[in-house]
Amino acid sequence: MRLTATLSAAAFAASCGLVQAETLDVASTFPKNMPFLGEGAEVLAENIAAATGGEVELRVHGAGDLVPALEVLNQVSSGAIPAGWDFMGYWGGTIPVAGLAGAMPFGPGPALFTGWMWEGGGMEIVQKAYDPLNIKMLPCHITAPEPGGWFNKEINTVEDLQGLRMRISGMGGQVLNKLGASTQLIPGGELYVALERGRIDATEFSLPVVDQSLGFAEIAQYYYFPGWHQPASWNTLIVNMDVWNSFGEEVQEQILVACKATVAWSLAAAPAPQGEVIEGFREQGVETKRFPDEVLVALREASTEVLEEAAANDEIVAEAYQSIQDYMARAQVWDELQQIPPAPAAD
Repeated sequence: MRLTATLSAAAFAASCGLVQAETLDVASTFPKNMPFLGEGAEVLAENIAAATGGEVELRVHGAGDLVPALEVLNQVSSGAIPAGWDFMGYWGGTIPVAGLAGAMPFGPGPALFTGWMWEGGGMEIVQKAYDPLNIKMLPCHITAPEPGGWFNKEINTVEDLQGLRMRISGMGGQVLNKLGASTQLIPGGELYVALERGRIDATEFSLPVVDQSLGFAEIAQYYYFPGWHQPASWNTLIVNMDVWNSFGEEVQEQILVACKATVAWSLAAAPAPQGEVIEGFREQGVETKRFPDEVLVALREASTEVLEEAAANDEIVAEAYQSIQDYMARAQVWDELQQIPPAPAAD
C-alpha cells in the first residue's frame, strides 16, 4: 500500500515550499535492488515522503554502500549514520529479544505477528531492549513464511542434520546447532559464492522471489519446505534516537502511519508471485521437497528448548515470549472455529 495525495494538506504545504525536507541516509542490510526486501525500503521511503508532505525523506543505500551489512545496528546506535533497514533477527546476539521478535521458530504467521507487534504490546516490549542503544525501532515490513532452505544433500532423517554446514539467521540457527548442525550468519550478497565453493552445504535467505535474485537454483539441488524457522519475520527501520527525537510529535505520527502502510504493502505483495517462481526453479531441475515429519518434530522440540532457555536468560525475552504465547492462545479459539476443511482432490 503506497500513500498518495490523499494526504492533501501535507502535500499542499510541500508544493508551496513551506516544508524544508530533512533527508535521512538509510544503510540497508540488503542490496538496494533486491526484490521485496530492498524494494520494501523504497516503498517505505515513498510512504514517508507522502505522509510527511516531503518534510522527511529517506535516501536508501544498499548493503555495504555506507557500512558493512552486519554493522548497521552499531553505526545507527553511535549516530555515525542516522538510520538503517534490516531484518530484526540479525541483531539477536546484541539484543536477545530481536532474535525472538524478528522471527520465532514455529511461531505466529504474518497476520498474527502483525497483530501482536502493533496491537498486542509487542512494539512496546521490544523497544525497551533498543532504548539502551539509543535506537528507535519501527517494524515497517513483514515477510511471509519462508522456505526451509536450499540444500545440496537430502534431509531424510534427523541424523542428516548432524555436521550440516548451513547459513541461517535468527534463532533457527541455535535450533539447528542443538541437532548437530554448524550454522553461521553470512550476508545475502556473499551467499552464492559460499554455496558454490562448498563453504556451506545449505542456506536459507528469504521468499522464492528473493532467492531467485540470488541465483541459488543454479547451484543447489534441493529446495526444502516449510520454513519452520521463520513463519513470519520483521524488517525494521531503525533510527538513531536523537534523530527521532528531533522530529515533532506530528511528524513522528506521520512516520508511523507510513510504516503501517508499508506493512500492508508487504502483506499484499508477498503471496502471489511465489508459485510461479517455484515452478521456474523446478524447470531448472531443482527438486522441491518437504522436511519429513520426523525432522519437523525434532526441530519443534529443539525450538521449544531454545526459546525457553532464551527466556530464562533475559527478562525482556521472557516477557515477549509469554506475550506472544498469550496472544496466539487468544487467537486460537477464533482460528479453530473458522477452520474450513480442504477441498476434495480432483478425480
